[in-house]
Amino acid sequence: MTLSSMTGFGRVEGHHGTVAWVYEVRSVNGRSLDLKTRVPSGYDYVERAARDLVKQRFQRGQVSLNLSLQTTEVQTGYSINHAVLNQYLEVGQGLMQAGQATMPSLDGLLSLRGVIEAASAETSTDVAALEAPLLADLGAVLEHLKTARQDEGRALFEVLRQHLSAMTDAVDRAEALAAQQTEVIRERFTRRLNELLPDADLQERILQEAAVMAVKADVREELDRLRTHITSAHTLLSDSQSQGRKLDFLSQEFMREANTLCSKAAFSDLTKVGLELKSVIDQFREQVQNVE
Repeated sequence: MTLSSMTGFGRVEGHHGTVAWVYEVRSVNGRSLDLKTRVPSGYDYVERAARDLVKQRFQRGQVSLNLSLQTTEVQTGYSINHAVLNQYLEVGQGLMQAGQATMPSLDGLLSLRGVIEAASAETSTDVAALEAPLLADLGAVLEHLKTARQDEGRALFEVLRQHLSAMTDAVDRAEALAAQQTEVIRERFTRRLNELLPDADLQERILQEAAVMAVKADVREELDRLRTHITSAHTLLSDSQSQGRKLDFLSQEFMREANTLCSKAAFSDLTKVGLELKSVIDQFREQVQNVE
């Protein structure tokens, strides 16, 4: 089984030097393959690489990729800002000469704003040095997305197979009921004519008209085509290629035949089965929208 869904999510965290990053990628169903990216300025190579890698891994779906980066500083201790300290001392000396202040204590000087600064190590990471690890994690997050889509595809495969099984059951029941169509039509036609013309001998005409109506109400071709479409759908589900569009087309063909079956049904039991079949086809088509 190689069925893949178009919905999934992936996340990868990484770091290099003083830079940490997070990749998040998600995809939803779409008629074609479309990529939207959000990357920081100066990292356009990530977007270019993403477009190539996405095309290599996926065939359909709307894919959204987000890259966020954060720089972390490494503090190595504290230092004195002598320029700020000298400014405070000049002001203090002026006040002391004017007799408006006394010599400040060391604790007092060091507690003044801006005198003590946290010293950071000179370890800023070069943007060029980030390219290799960023691209490696880009490939990793897209692989996570691919795995998620395949995991959901396995669950989707089982759901679609159950729907096809339900369709087969409905077609079997419809086929058994369809054999009664001719007799139901003949009895109904005879009853109506007898009500309108109770004294007329119309047996031969009734049989002729009933035969014509039975031919028009024959649903064997619709049932045969439904069986053929069901077989084709099973084949597509196990195909190694992207088959979402073909399965969607088949679901439309399913509904076309089911509608004709209901319109030709001459009695309520067959109509009921036809409506059940249409309900299953609706569920099948809804799930098929997620198939790649």
